[in-house]
Amino acid sequence: MVRLTVDLIAKNSNRFKNRREESLIQYLRKITHLNYSNKNIDDIDDLSLCKNLSVLYLYDNCMSQIRNLGFASNLTHLYLQNNCISCIENLTNLKKLQKLYLSGNYITVIEGLEGLEELRELHIDSQRLHPGEKLLFDPRTLQSVAKSLSVLTISNNNIDELTELAVLENITQLVAVDNQIKDTEDLEFPLNKWNKLWKLDLRGNPVCQTIKYRDKLIIMSESLEILDGKEIKEMARTFLVNWKASKDAKKKMKGECMINEQLLYPHLCNIGSSLPFLPEQYPHPLILSREKSKSAIQSEISGFPKRERIPRTQGRRNINVVEEIRQLTLKDPQHSLPRQEGLLDPKNRTKQEPTLKLPSIECVTFQKL
Repeated sequence: MVRLTVDLIAKNSNRFKNRREESLIQYLRKITHLNYSNKNIDDIDDLSLCKNLSVLYLYDNCMSQIRNLGFASNLTHLYLQNNCISCIENLTNLKKLQKLYLSGNYITVIEGLEGLEELRELHIDSQRLHPGEKLLFDPRTLQSVAKSLSVLTISNNNIDELTELAVLENITQLVAVDNQIKDTEDLEFPLNKWNKLWKLDLRGNPVCQTIKYRDKLIIMSESLEILDGKEIKEMARTFLVNWKASKDAKKKMKGECMINEQLLYPHLCNIGSSLPFLPEQYPHPLILSREKSKSAIQSEISGFPKRERIPRTQGRRNINVVEEIRQLTLKDPQHSLPRQEGLLDPKNRTKQEPTLKLPSIECVTFQKL
């Protein structure tokens, strides 16, 4: 393993060798870029003489910790990807740091970024996590970089939601490829907060297979210009926005109609029952409780409005008169007949008595009212 020291820097610098009149201290103070990538470096020694260092390349090494970088107050770019780092630490003094690359390490929690008020880009994708683990975010760290961070790369980290990242109010580019985001509804809240987001890449997530996934995200975010590597045409956005507005208007109108129907016809809106609709004062017999007693049911029935009865006394009186005539006829047929002059006179006995035919009572019918 190799340790990054001042002597190693001087030894590997051809520029310092060509300028023998310049001292090592002067040379180290002028250094702004150091590139020691893929050199099997596992640790950083005291480099406090490199006060003007602004860019440091240490990717593809064997570093397990971030140490001895407190001197680099002018550092703006730090490349530490593909090392063995498991914890983000010792970076609070890097007040001017703008870009931090930590991809391909063993980091499980994004933390330790407090004080980095000028951090613009954070690349922390493809962490080597244990099975079942996912990358987590410390709320304090997110709050500290909420106003500065604009580019975030968190691909391939088993992340299943982005709600907690909604505090990143100035985010413009988010790359979250090959994660476990499943539902577009989980994206609605952060997309409404990210008013400056113009690039979003979610390829490789289960949410990409849902119905109308792309249309929904275009409607959710008005600032989005590139989604999953494809440009969003303004004509397509206008069409989708108008379609959504028309759909919401129809839905609102339908809801208002249903509310009006419930207010006007409350007894007809009982959709929970399969029985025919009846006015409230006439409950259906099948919905009467079996536990009710007969007296309770009769008391309920007695409360119903009574029908208007048709008077039937006149019909009964007519029937009684006919019955009296019939009884008199059976007792004394002649007494019941009307008296005609000359019919019963003895002088006229020889004459044929006229026959008086009475209507048969059996044939007379009376309609009962």
